[in-house]
Amino acid sequence: MSAPSTSSPPEVPLSAPVPPPDSLAIPQARRVVGIDALRGLVMVLMLVDHARVFFFHAQVGDPMALPATPPGLFFTRLSTHLCAPTFIVLTGVAAWLYGQRHGGPRAASGFLFKRGLFLVALEFTVVNFAWTFSFLTQTYYFQVIGAIGLSMVALSALLHLPRPALLAFALLVIFGHNLLDPIQFGAEEPGHALWALLHDSRDVPLPWGASITTAYPILPWIGVITLGFSVGPWFSSRVTPEARRQRLWLSAAVSLSLFVLLRLLNSYGEPLPWSTGATTLATVMSFINPTKYPPSLAFLLMTLGVGMVLFAGLDKAPRGLSATLAVFGAAPLFFYVLHLLLLNALHQLTRVLTGQGELSGLSNILSVWGLALVAVVPMWFACRAFLKVKARTASPWMSYL
Repeated sequence: MSAPSTSSPPEVPLSAPVPPPDSLAIPQARRVVGIDALRGLVMVLMLVDHARVFFFHAQVGDPMALPATPPGLFFTRLSTHLCAPTFIVLTGVAAWLYGQRHGGPRAASGFLFKRGLFLVALEFTVVNFAWTFSFLTQTYYFQVIGAIGLSMVALSALLHLPRPALLAFALLVIFGHNLLDPIQFGAEEPGHALWALLHDSRDVPLPWGASITTAYPILPWIGVITLGFSVGPWFSSRVTPEARRQRLWLSAAVSLSLFVLLRLLNSYGEPLPWSTGATTLATVMSFINPTKYPPSLAFLLMTLGVGMVLFAGLDKAPRGLSATLAVFGAAPLFFYVLHLLLLNALHQLTRVLTGQGELSGLSNILSVWGLALVAVVPMWFACRAFLKVKARTASPWMSYL
């Protein structure tokens, strides 16, 4: 299963900057519309991917398995690889901005710790229910919400280090974690559960017969969130948008160049080597098909590099486009839970109406994109309504939604 993978001002008009975000998008000292816009863009891509999970039942177990996967399905899934790295690096950026507004690292640390634990609890209750429509299942999935939560908890301890040490730690984890690939624990060995959580996507049995699938081992993601915190000053009011874009373009060029170099060498940083295919397209698909679970160095270089390119573009995009996407990006947790409930409900309704059971769905990948684009419309209005309610509500519990 793919991923799936926070005083009452006046009502905010559509053209105005969005109100402070929820627990996945930590409140910031200065709103940078590109942050919410980029988050909103990848959330739309995430909806496409989850529409595929519910409605597109191709005869391919893994949409990235080559050469069996057709190009349309492959590139649809590839586009959604941006989601988790973008979410998590922006969470780190937002954590730094939160600290600047609320008195420094101590305030940010407490916020991250509490929000992180809340997200982990949400993963195993509400999010698992949204996927399955059942609170009692045989398999609980530790996916992107749980990974964000535990990464926030880890950052709550790490952020007290000096910024150069944080940056060094982030790069060490991102560039070095593939050295740990050979380490594995058998299901009966004492370190199996801990290592499955940290670096090796596995099933962890629970005492009552169920199991947890660690789809998102957290060690690489801790590096990503720490990297976001380390570059947080790029998004402060002391840095002009032009200077920020220059840094992003340069960093993207370095990241993508390293990705190409590592893939050409076909050795370290990616456990799945690329190979020459029967056609040029097949070769390209193999080259840009790095491992996501857990994210390899090549995967992170590729996705973070593309993410920086998109941010630099959205930072200068027409205001209407940025403001539209930012409505999604300012309510990410609300969007995440609601879009799963919506897609699951639509799938259950389709099963009843067609009588085709679990395999009821769509026959081609273009139909999946069409369904997703239709579903985006009510999601946008729901997110906008939620942000208006949140802007008028002073209750502390609203910050968790």
